[in-house]
Amino acid sequence: MNEYVIKEVHHLYYDKDENCARTTLRCLSNLFSFPVGEDVLASAIGMHGAGFYRAQCGLVEGSLMFIGLYGTAKGSKKDEIEKLCFDFASAFEKKFSSLRCRELRPCGFNSSDPPHLCEELTCRAIEFSYEFIRKWYEC
Repeated sequence: MNEYVIKEVHHLYYDKDENCARTTLRCLSNLFSFPVGEDVLASAIGMHGAGFYRAQCGLVEGSLMFIGLYGTAKGSKKDEIEKLCFDFASAFEKKFSSLRCRELRPCGFNSSDPPHLCEELTCRAIEFSYEFIRKWYEC
């Protein structure tokens, strides 16, 4: 999976200019063979730190959106999905030290930053999200 994620993230970032939330949704959709509609992807347009506000990271937001979609399709109840989202956020914060874009982004934000500075972080976060969700639904 690692090679797929690396190639797909690079493609989505540089060929499609997708943000981190949409990239996360697209990758998780492919990894779980679970289609995510264009309306859902459209809802994630501004979810990369709240449209550059540098708030909650789009890697978290995209994963949480996917958990809601996938969990509902798998028949999980609302409270189960909420608990999974809580547990995911807690585990993500423990693994990556924050849920906030401004704290996760390598070297913060500078006007001279190259595009898609979070590419490596994105790959690690998508792999983390995939494993977290997969383990939950294997039980």
